[in-house]
Amino acid sequence: MRRAEQSEFTTHDGSRLFYRYWPPLRETDVTRAILLFHRGHEHSGRLQHVVDELRLDDFAFFAWDARGHGRSPGERGDSPSFSVLIRDIERFVRHVGESYGVTPENMVVIGQSVGAVLVATWVHDYAPRLRGVVLTAPAFSVRLYVPLARPGLGLLQRVFGNLFINSYVKAKFLTRDTARIASYDSDPLITRAISVRVLLRLLDAGERIVADAQAIRVPLLLLISGKDWVVHRTPQEVFFERLGSPLKERHLLPDFLHDTLGERDREIALAHIRGFVGRLFAAPQAADSLLDADRRGHTHDEEVALGRPLPPLSAANLKYTATRLAMRTLGRLSGGIRTGLETGFDSGSSLDYVYRNQAEGRLLIGRLIDRLYLDSIGWRGIRERRRHLAAALLHAARALRAAGQRLRIADIAAGHGRYLLEAVAELPERPESIVLRDLCEVNGERCRSLIGQLGLDEIARFECGDAFDEAQLAALAPRPNLIVVSGLYELFSENDRVSGSLRGVARAIDRGGYLICTNQPWHPQLELIARTLTSHRDHQPWIMRRRTQAELDDLLRTAGFAKVEQWIDDWGIFTVSLARRL
Repeated sequence: MRRAEQSEFTTHDGSRLFYRYWPPLRETDVTRAILLFHRGHEHSGRLQHVVDELRLDDFAFFAWDARGHGRSPGERGDSPSFSVLIRDIERFVRHVGESYGVTPENMVVIGQSVGAVLVATWVHDYAPRLRGVVLTAPAFSVRLYVPLARPGLGLLQRVFGNLFINSYVKAKFLTRDTARIASYDSDPLITRAISVRVLLRLLDAGERIVADAQAIRVPLLLLISGKDWVVHRTPQEVFFERLGSPLKERHLLPDFLHDTLGERDREIALAHIRGFVGRLFAAPQAADSLLDADRRGHTHDEEVALGRPLPPLSAANLKYTATRLAMRTLGRLSGGIRTGLETGFDSGSSLDYVYRNQAEGRLLIGRLIDRLYLDSIGWRGIRERRRHLAAALLHAARALRAAGQRLRIADIAAGHGRYLLEAVAELPERPESIVLRDLCEVNGERCRSLIGQLGLDEIARFECGDAFDEAQLAALAPRPNLIVVSGLYELFSENDRVSGSLRGVARAIDRGGYLICTNQPWHPQLELIARTLTSHRDHQPWIMRRRTQAELDDLLRTAGFAKVEQWIDDWGIFTVSLARRL
C-alpha cells in the first residue's frame, strides 16, 4: 500500500475540506498527478485500492472528501447548492497546483458516479486545461424507481424546504467483490442520506451536461458498466456521442455493476485507465483553439438554426406565434413586458427593471403576469449574475488594496449602471474614480440620476462611448485598474469584434490590473427568446450565440489576460470571470 498523508484545504466560503495525498513513489522532472473524486455516499478512504492497483508510481494521487461526506464538514449528504460543490472542485484543483507544484496540464481527473457528474460539470463550466479526464459510470440520470419521484420531490421541497432521503442502493448492487461489500456495510463514514436539494440539482446538471457535451474539449475516457442498476446507460452513450473532445475513448464493461473501480474484475477497467493516461503523457498536449467558434462549431450552427423561419403550420411555429400575440396584447399589462416591447428585452432599461425586481403592472392581473415574467429562469440568472459581479468587484478591490492601489473603475457598457453603482456603494472603501460609458444617451440620463441618488457625484461620471472602439478604450481617463464588461459580449456573436474590444481594454489597463467579464455558456430558453423577444437593435429577433467558457478563456488569453476567479449560477446560465492583466 502507498501511504496517504492527510490534510485540509480552505475552499471558497472558508470551509476546511479534508483530502488525502499519496506522494509519488518515483520522482520525475515534472510533477504529475491523478485527482480522484469518489462516488455519492462515499469518501476518499475507500480509494486506497485504486491508488495501489493503478500502479502509476511516478504520479502523485489526491482524493478529497466532498463537503457533507467522510471527514469534511457539513450536514451529511448536503451542500448549500450544487454550484458550491463545483466551485469546491475548482478551489481544490487550484490548491493542489499551488501547494504541490502541479499544473493543470499535468493533471488527470478521475470521477466516479456522482463524482463523475461533478467533474464533468466543472470541466464544462470552468474550462480547465487538463491533460485528461476519466469518467466511470457517470450518474447523469439516476434510476428513480418510484413513479413521478422527481416532480414529487420537487413539490415536497417547495412545501417543506430541504429534505433528506436515504439511498435504496445496497452494497450487493454496487459490486460483486465480497470484501468491498463487507467494507461498505461496516464503514461508519458512509453517508447514506442525500438531500433532495442536491439530488434534484444533480439531475438538472446531468441533463444540461449531456445536452451540451460538445462544449467539453478535454481528452476524455468514459467507462460504462453494462449491468448498472443505479444509473441509466443511454445518457452516458449520448454524452459520448456529443462530446466535443478531439480525443475520446469509450469502453463498455458488460458484466460490471455500478462501482466500476471497485468491481471484482476491476483490473479490466484499471487497465483501460492506465493505458489512457500513458497515451496522454506519451505525446505533447495538443493545442486547441476556439477563436473561430463564431464561424464553425456547435454554437455557430445553433445560432444559424435559430435564425431560420419555422415551417408555418408546425406545432412549434404556432406555439411561438401564440406566445408573441399574448405578449403584445395581454402582456402589455405587465410593466416588464411593456418595457421590453418598447426598448428591447436586452436594453439597459429592461435589465434595470429586472434588477429592481418589483412587479408592476396595470390591474392585479398585470402585476401577476409581471411576477411570472420576473421569475423566469433567465431573469433569475441575471440577478444571480449581479450578485456574482458584486463578489468579483470586492475580490478585485481587496487585491488592488493589498497591492497598495486605490480602486479606479471603468464600465464600458454600463446601461443604467445600477448593478455597478449599488455594488460600489457596499464596498468597505470608496473608489478613487468611476467612469460609466454607454452608447445610448437615454441610459446616460438614468445613470447620472442614479449617481446623484447614491451620493457618488464626486467620484463617478457618465460619458458616451463605444465599447468596441479599441482606440477609445485605450484612451480611458483616469486610467482604470479595473474594467467591467457586463452583459455585452453575450449580445454579439462575432469573435473579431469581441477581440478588438478586449485589445482596447488591455491597452487601457496596466499590468496587474483586473477585468470583470460576463458570459452566457448556456440558456435553457434560447429558442423561446429567439422566437418571441426582440432586441434593442432595430427591434429584430433577439438571437444569441452561446459562447462556451473555454472560448471566452481563449479570447481573454489572446488579449493578455489570465482568469483568476470565476462564479457561475446553479443553472449554469451566466458566468462572471475575474481576469488579471499579464
